[in-house]
Amino acid sequence: MDIETYILNHIDPESDYLKALYRATHVKLLRPRMASGHLQGRMLKMFVEMIRPQRVLEIGTYSGYSALCLAEGLPEGGKLHTFEINDEQEDFTRPWLEGSPWADKIEFHIGDALELVPRLGISFDLAFVDGDKRRYIDYYEMVLNHLNPGGYIIADNTLWDGHVLEEHTHHTDRQTLGIKAFNDLVANDPRVEKVILPLRDGLTIIRRKD
Repeated sequence: MDIETYILNHIDPESDYLKALYRATHVKLLRPRMASGHLQGRMLKMFVEMIRPQRVLEIGTYSGYSALCLAEGLPEGGKLHTFEINDEQEDFTRPWLEGSPWADKIEFHIGDALELVPRLGISFDLAFVDGDKRRYIDYYEMVLNHLNPGGYIIADNTLWDGHVLEEHTHHTDRQTLGIKAFNDLVANDPRVEKVILPLRDGLTIIRRKD
C-alpha cells in the first residue's frame, strides 16, 4: 500500500455520484488528470465548510468534479459560479452539474472568465483558479478586484509537476513560465497572505488582507 492509498482509506469517501463522474471523465475525456479527484475534492469541500462563503467563483470547470465538491460544501443560500472557456466541454459537463444533488447551488458559464466575471457585478468570498496556466496572473488580478476583503483564492497546479524548479526558462514552455511568474508575483504581493500546500500538483492558498 502506498501513502496515497493509505490517505484515501482514512478520509471521507467520495459519493457514488462523484465516483461515476470520475470514471466517466477517464473514459470519455482526453485529459482526465485535470479532474480534481477524491483527495483534492474532499479538501475543497472542507475549505468551503471552513470559510463558509456565500459566493464562490471557479475558473476552469472541466468535467465538473471540483465544482460539485465546492457546491457540496456551500451553506444554504450559497452559490457557485463556475466558468469553462472550452465550449466543446459543455455537452459532457452540463448534464453532470444539472443532474447533481447540488444543481441549485451552481451557475455554469461557458466563456472567458476574464470577460464574463466583471459583467456579473458581484463579489466573491472564495475563488478556485484552475484555468489556463499561461493566464494565471490575469486571473489573479481580475479575481482580486472581485474578492471581498478577507476572501480566499485557491490556485491549483502551482508546483506544476516540479517544473517550477527549472532554471533555464528560455527552454521552458509557456505554461511553466506562467505558473512561475504567478508564484513569484503572489510571493511578493503585500495585498495578500499566502501558503503553498504540496498536495497533488500544488495548491496555493491566498487570503486577501482586510
